[in-house]
Amino acid sequence: MGELFRSEEMTLAQLFLQSEAAYCCVSELGELGMVQFRDLNPDVNVFQRKFVNEVRRCEEMDRKLRFVEKEIKKANIPTVDTGENPEVPFPRDMIDLEATFEKLENELKEINTNQEALKKNFLELTELKHILRRTQQFFDEVSRQHMDISINVNISASHIRYSSLTSNCAQHVSKRLGQEFVAGVISRERIPTFERMLWRVCRGNVFLRQAEIEDPLEDPTTGDQVHKSVFIIFFQGDQLKNRVKKICEGFRASLYPCPETPQERKEMAAGVNTRIDDLQMVLNQTEDHRQRVLQAAAKTMRVWFIKVRKMKAIYHTLNLCNIDVTQKCLIAEVWCPVSDLDSIQFALRRGTRSGSTVPSILNRMTTKQTPPTFNKTNKFTSGFQNIVDAYGIGNYREINPAPYTIITFPFLFAVMFGDMGHGVLMTCAALYLVLRESRILSQKTENEMFNMVFAGRYIILLMGIFSVYTGIIYNDCFSKSLNMFGSGWSVRPMFETLSENKVLQLDPAVPGVFNGPYPLGIDPIWNIATNKLTFLNSFKMKMSVILGVIHMLFGVSLSLFNHLYFKKPLNIFLGFIPEIVFMSSLFGYLVLLVFYKWTAYDALTSKDAPSLLIAFINMCLFNYSDVTNKPLYRGQMGIQIMLVLIALACVPCMLIVKTMVLRRQHLWKKHLYNPDVHLSLQFDFGDVAVHQAIHTIEYCLGCISNTASYLRLWALSLAHAQLSEVLWTMVMHLGLSSRSGGGFFGLSIIFSAFATLTVCILLIMEGLSAFLHALRLHWFVSHTHTHTHTEDFWLCICSLQLCPAQPTHRFCSCLCSF
Repeated sequence: MGELFRSEEMTLAQLFLQSEAAYCCVSELGELGMVQFRDLNPDVNVFQRKFVNEVRRCEEMDRKLRFVEKEIKKANIPTVDTGENPEVPFPRDMIDLEATFEKLENELKEINTNQEALKKNFLELTELKHILRRTQQFFDEVSRQHMDISINVNISASHIRYSSLTSNCAQHVSKRLGQEFVAGVISRERIPTFERMLWRVCRGNVFLRQAEIEDPLEDPTTGDQVHKSVFIIFFQGDQLKNRVKKICEGFRASLYPCPETPQERKEMAAGVNTRIDDLQMVLNQTEDHRQRVLQAAAKTMRVWFIKVRKMKAIYHTLNLCNIDVTQKCLIAEVWCPVSDLDSIQFALRRGTRSGSTVPSILNRMTTKQTPPTFNKTNKFTSGFQNIVDAYGIGNYREINPAPYTIITFPFLFAVMFGDMGHGVLMTCAALYLVLRESRILSQKTENEMFNMVFAGRYIILLMGIFSVYTGIIYNDCFSKSLNMFGSGWSVRPMFETLSENKVLQLDPAVPGVFNGPYPLGIDPIWNIATNKLTFLNSFKMKMSVILGVIHMLFGVSLSLFNHLYFKKPLNIFLGFIPEIVFMSSLFGYLVLLVFYKWTAYDALTSKDAPSLLIAFINMCLFNYSDVTNKPLYRGQMGIQIMLVLIALACVPCMLIVKTMVLRRQHLWKKHLYNPDVHLSLQFDFGDVAVHQAIHTIEYCLGCISNTASYLRLWALSLAHAQLSEVLWTMVMHLGLSSRSGGGFFGLSIIFSAFATLTVCILLIMEGLSAFLHALRLHWFVSHTHTHTHTEDFWLCICSLQLCPAQPTHRFCSCLCSF
């Protein structure tokens, strides 16, 4: 259990792997996930390493699988995920996998090419069918108009002139229609621009007729649905013909041959319809074949991906190893936990049995390099460990604050979110995710927001449980109080006074009014009191300061265990002790004043109680002439002056004394050792002084600012309670106040709105706000006892995908790293 509270003890080990068994040994170590390989070829280019060809082959197979996966997603075929973890294929199986993927890729590409050609042909025939139909309708309309004009000529002599003009126009149009024409199809949105261009370029010597195609047509290249229109253009002369064709080409219009006689158009339309039917049947068969191929691939797609990426990770790891001169052995160096050496040895034996008769050797090495930091986690503690790691990774073998965060984080959240009803809802939602985690994991959803919530399901569960507890303390359930034990206040002796006054102030000093404190939490009578906010403000403000100071003192106390473990007495006497004394002299004393005031004053003397805030400000300013704020106890001035002087004395102790002692130790070592060792004992007094000054100023100012930051516990708790009360008063109260016959139906609608607003605003928005503030309040604890580092990002293969990690001070249980 000791390793739970401190990072794992690590060791550097050297592996001697036989060439025949190296692949299988690395595979077993990768499945174990307890080693971190070091790069023994840092000066060798990536493209000049021994297994670079195998890595390229794996990348090529991965590319082909991504192509197939893209086609599967395009066809809306679900990928089967059984949750199995397939074994790594042997190197000899790579040829079979490459052949399988090559055959599948070529088959899909051939199907896609043929399907695209068939769809293109189908589109052309469909457009030609619409052209023949629309042009026939156009010629029929012109014929009917011409017949109507001829009949109008013989109607009446009084209409001779009009009929003659109309007849002349009809003859003119008919004459023009008898000339050359072209027909085609164009995108509907280009029609207005196309028409204006024809008119301007041809100077009005063309006649355009267009009609829309009702059903959209599929683009064979992109698969999008496109709305198009049929057009026919009449003109006279080769010059206009060339202009019209160039304009059609510029607007990407498709031109098709259209016969001049109705009989020819009818025969062509019949032939086109027959070809369309045949082509549709071929397209259906092609699509069925494509679906069968993709469905068969979807069943094994995830397994293929895992196998290929595992192989790629293994060859990446092998590229980190050295090859001895005999070419029969690979040498690797790994960081691994000491507690897992037996498991690593067993994994090496399993890998050796499958590839070689010579056993692999693991040899522990002695090194002065700082090992990486590794904290073991499980599905419950991983979320809290991620919260701690977000602030930075501690040094090797330092105290791990994650176990303490399991309690403090949900508790501080619950202090801000305390409500029994909302806590129960949050607990139920998290409990659902916990109970169905196996099924949810197997579904592999790609919703990033849901995956983030699911990863923190145990954090949300504890936050909900703690919120129920603090809700009981606050006696708050959906902004209402529960009268579980009866109130401690009694109004029985003053019934006459109640009947004459709408608002009554109860005096606890009057006998019979106050019968004693409420057994658990806050008395429910405060829910109907007019001075409820005044009471809760004072209570929650003091509670926030008490919790904040205790939390910070606990964080500083953890650093003592680090100093003891690393045997650094100087950090204890000139670091930890001044820090703890500085905080206790000021803010610890303030907490004691809060408890003293609660116990020293009763109902009779509470009116004369001084203000703690004014007293603390006067203490820091050495101002004791304020007659409006009486002292709390005798000798208060002397004690407070002494505490402030002690706190001020701790500052130069941290700022100057520690730096001078470090310099003195360096000079002593310099005279103690021989001159050759002097070169390794570098000491820059300026850097040490600046670093210590920054640390001292940060700590002293941090004590003040962080104490004020903990007041957000009070602010957010009141905000949540008031928002819940406003939501109840303005929404739910409307439905409950209705006494009409249709009140039940109105209450149902109002309750739906109330439930929706409660979930969206109070659970999600307020919950996220309280979560972020609790995250901020844990910064101080995570930084007071650890020395975090920021390194360059590196790449490692973890869980079969690329992920960022830090190589020097953080252990990554990955299959390989580079």
